[in-house]
This record gives sequence, structure tokens and C-alpha cells, in this order.
Amino acid sequence: MAMARTLHVALIGGPQYDELYSRLPAFEAATGYRVEMVARLPHPELNAFVAEAFAGGRQPQIDLLSTHIKYAPSQARFLVPLDEHIGEDEIGAFLPAAIQASRIHDRLMQVPRMVDARLLFYRTNLLAEAQLQPPGSWEELSRQAQQLSAPPARYGYVFPGSQSGLFGTFFELVAMAGGRLFDEEGAPLFEQVAVEWALRYLRDLYTEQIVPPELPDLYFDEVSDYFRQGQVAFAADWPAFYALYKNSDTSKVVNTFGVMRYPPGPAGRRAVYSGMHSFAIPTTARNIAASLALLRFLLDEESQWLEARRGAFPTRIAVLQRLQDAAAPQSLDARRLALLAETVREDMLMFPHLERYPQIEDDLWPIIQQVILGRLEPEEATRLMRARAQEILP
Repeated sequence: MAMARTLHVALIGGPQYDELYSRLPAFEAATGYRVEMVARLPHPELNAFVAEAFAGGRQPQIDLLSTHIKYAPSQARFLVPLDEHIGEDEIGAFLPAAIQASRIHDRLMQVPRMVDARLLFYRTNLLAEAQLQPPGSWEELSRQAQQLSAPPARYGYVFPGSQSGLFGTFFELVAMAGGRLFDEEGAPLFEQVAVEWALRYLRDLYTEQIVPPELPDLYFDEVSDYFRQGQVAFAADWPAFYALYKNSDTSKVVNTFGVMRYPPGPAGRRAVYSGMHSFAIPTTARNIAASLALLRFLLDEESQWLEARRGAFPTRIAVLQRLQDAAAPQSLDARRLALLAETVREDMLMFPHLERYPQIEDDLWPIIQQVILGRLEPEEATRLMRARAQEILP
């Protein structure tokens, strides 16, 4: 029987991801395969699409999919282990830590596309006008953000107010307050003092009108756009949005922003909720060789260089070196890259690689949002989150 000549793919979509897919016609021309997107969705919607597509043992016609080291453990039952298909020489071209994070029970179930770790972006002109230095702590960031707020034209800060973006922001603050949500084995702890501090911090930003009133409806794309349109003074953002900051068609702050590592929290540490987007091959792939060819194409040096030039932190060692060599000394590009490298080396906060971890985020972020909106007290929310996490991860 002839092998299928069309590859069906489910990919993550958004301004920080879509440029890569402009290369797909080159793959089609070189291989004779046609690539059909059955889905190109923002991260939460893509995860829901994949979960539904494979639910109950279904066998959807998907030959390659975008995933993430956070979500791959819950998808592992329908992913192809790649160790026997990808040689050690190929694996050796990637950052060792990225490859290690892509393994599930010591099996390579995905290949990493980019490292995601946020930096803090700030408006240099606003800080200069107010005679302020970049904040040295999260408490100082809150004070400066309040001082620079001028509602409704401009707010001091913005963060994702829903879904995994909200939970990740909360997770960071808990860690920077010296608390743990999970122990070394992944059992839920939700240590009270740090959890309550993080909840109060987020609530106060909202109740004191330091963040936009529509915050509960905002996710990562909207957070980035708020800063780029000059509507906030501070925002934490991902590497792959960087090209949009420097483009006058997509940014009103082209020459008036700076970047910094997260300031330390009350416990004196920095913690950046981090991860890696990746590509994987589901067991429903009809032609493994063709799926592997597409995976390799989307992760080759040209593809990674395309995304790295737009701001993504690459997982290929050679592309990272090329990016470092291309940055002009003392430039904003060089500073950003150095800060990202330092953040990846020193500040990454990784979630437990548990099959049911995504359910923790899905079930708990609405509780955090209720605190922000003033409908639930931090003490009660802490108890509810711990109890729900223990139900999910007994």
C-alpha cells in the first residue's frame, strides 16, 4: 500500500510561533509531501484539542503535533518514543538540559523547539521621568507600578489573569517568597505563608487598580500587546515576542523599553516559571519516516535561526552561539540574550513532570482568580487549593 503523501499536523499558533510555518512550502517542495494543518491554536486551546482528539482511545489522523515538556507527560500514552529514530549525533546538537527535560521516564518523547523563560520588560522613559531605577524587589516593583499608573490611559503592571498563565505567575511568586507547592516527589504542599503572600500580592495589584480592569480576560498574547502599545509600565514577557517589540508596526515603545532579570522575592531568590515548546510524533502517524523528516525540518538550524532572530531562545547549541556572535556588544540585543542565558542558568522554576499536573493548573487557576477579584480570602483559597491538589495527586 502506498504511503500517505499528506501529513496532518496540529500546531501551536500565535505571533511568537507562526513565522516558522512560513517554511513549510519549502519542505513540501523538497519532499513532495503536503502539510495540512488540522489545528493551529493558542496553547490552551491546542491542549484541549489534542486531549479531545485522543480521548477514549481515539485514533485521529495526526502525524505530528506541537507539545510542551509540561504537557507531554499527560500525552505520553499516544506519543512515539524517539530514541530509536534519532541518533546520538543529532541529540548532541541540542542543549543537554533541553534534551533531558524532554525525556519522560528516560525516553525521548519530544524534541525541544525553544526554551521559554520570561524577563521583566520596563519603560525606560517612564522610569527616567520619575527618577526611578529598575526595581530591586517585587515589593518595589509594586510601588513603582502604582506610582506610574495613570488609569485608564496607562497602568503600572500587567500579568495573565487566567488559565496556566495565571497559575504560572502565582507559582513564581510562591517560590520567590520561599514556599513550595510540591515536594521532591511531586506531592502537593502549598505552604501557607508563601501561598498567602503571593495571593495577596496579586489581589492588591488588582484592587489598587495597578493592573487593567480586564485582567481576568488576559492571556500571554494580550499581556505582550498591552506593553507594546504603551499601556503599561512593566510586564513579564517571553523571548519569542521580542521581534514585535522592535518593530514599529507592532510596537509603540520601540526605543523606550529595557529588560532585566526578575527581581528577587521576599526570600531573596528569583524564580521564573519556565518550560520548553517541542514537537512530537503521535502513534497515529501513518508514515513515521515522513513525520520524522518534518520534525527534523522544523528543528533544523535554519528553522531555529529564523525563530532565534525574532527573539526565541534556541535549543540548538550552534544556533545559540550564532545568536551570541551576531549581537552587537553593549546593545539591547546582547543584554537581553545575556539576561536570558543567566535566567535559564540560574532562575528557571520547573513544574513537576507528572501526568496529571496540567489538571492542577486547570482546576486551581479559577481559585486564584477569585482571590484577585475579592470573592475569596487568601486563607480559604490556600486550603481549597491544597485540598484539590491532594485529590488530583493523592
